[in-house]
Amino acid sequence: MEPSQKGKSLALKMIIALVCGLLVGLGCIFLRENLIANGQADTWNTINNIFFQDITAEGATSAIGIFYIVGQLFVNSLQLIIVPMVFVSICLAICVITDTKKLGRISSKTILTFLMTTICALIFAGIVGSFVYSTGAFNAVDAANITIQEGTAGTNPLSIVLSIVPNNFVSALTNNGGVLAIVFLAVSIGLAMNQLKEKTKTLKKLLIELSDIISVCLSFIINKFAPIAIFCLLTRTFAAYGIDYLKPALAYVVTVVIALLIYLVVAYPIYLLTMARVNPKPFLKKIIKVVLFGFSTSSSAATLPLNKETTVNEMGVSEEIASFVLPLGMTINMDGTAIMQVIAAIFIASSSGYNVTFTSMAIIAILALIASIGTPAAPGAGAIILFTILTGMGYTNDAALLAYSLILSINRPIEMLVTSLNVTGDSATSIIVAKNENMLDEEIYKK
Repeated sequence: MEPSQKGKSLALKMIIALVCGLLVGLGCIFLRENLIANGQADTWNTINNIFFQDITAEGATSAIGIFYIVGQLFVNSLQLIIVPMVFVSICLAICVITDTKKLGRISSKTILTFLMTTICALIFAGIVGSFVYSTGAFNAVDAANITIQEGTAGTNPLSIVLSIVPNNFVSALTNNGGVLAIVFLAVSIGLAMNQLKEKTKTLKKLLIELSDIISVCLSFIINKFAPIAIFCLLTRTFAAYGIDYLKPALAYVVTVVIALLIYLVVAYPIYLLTMARVNPKPFLKKIIKVVLFGFSTSSSAATLPLNKETTVNEMGVSEEIASFVLPLGMTINMDGTAIMQVIAAIFIASSSGYNVTFTSMAIIAILALIASIGTPAAPGAGAIILFTILTGMGYTNDAALLAYSLILSINRPIEMLVTSLNVTGDSATSIIVAKNENMLDEEIYKK
């Protein structure tokens, strides 16, 4: 089967899984609310224990959690391969580039494009957030009855810089959360191999064979396991959140969702038109399954394999470019995360009595830029890193902690859309860099 036909088949399976997951999930919400309203909470608890309960949670010793197990096995199987895939792909991408000037150009163009798109995302989020703030919509949220959830201690955003260079080679390769360190090691080894050339041909051959093994494993996981797992992940996500969690902070939820959708369907086509000078229609058509996959898993890292396969095989981007840009983008390119964090910080400041000025929004944007670069590519990480921004701004009174707690409670569906935006940005940047380096097969892209 041709890559394009294979992609269409997978996209169709993803759409079916998405629709079924949403329908069954919404049905579970209504069932839950109906049972609880009629005094049958025990019945819902039984259903929840059989299908949706996190079996690792405290006190869940008798739970079965079928949907949780299937979804977690899928996410674990993808996360298992994150470190070797990122390490191998970046090493190979760098060591095969014999022209060091070309390597420098690719690196600088990639980072510059990431920086430009993230700054545009921050400006856009600031405009949207300040407009909604001026209407007073963020002041309407009543967080008085929300139970404070434990977040994470605030840290200096610049501590991210220290995590780039690990102090132990082996421990860096055993930590999925330390992707910045893995990228540093891969780039360093790739550059050394590039310099030594023929002396490292055995290591290069080993890395190529590892890359082939990873590709076969990922192909099976994505094509066979993904649609079933996505149905389970989506159904459980909606079933786990009752109406009580979805009603509060409607203004925040609606604002972020609209902002993310606008940026997704408007900003990236503009970038492709202006920076790569290509028609964005084929990109929008082919990226759908990656968007759905990112939405379902809520993890840029879990979406990386499919994103790479789609970007190379269906969009015509050179493997050399995609192997460098996509893993790096998964680590430092967080447009969706930046948008969510800016609007969330403005919402928290407004709802907890702080005065939001142009200066404070500018500082929020700078902190969001730094913090988003260090956001782990895993579910829920964006809302946790948000606490760093709040601490940096001094938004730490009781009302701010209550509002932050509210975001932790309801942010899962938003994080899903944030991930879709992040992975779309990585793929779009690959196309922009590839086109500027004459490494984009436009015949494949236009198909």
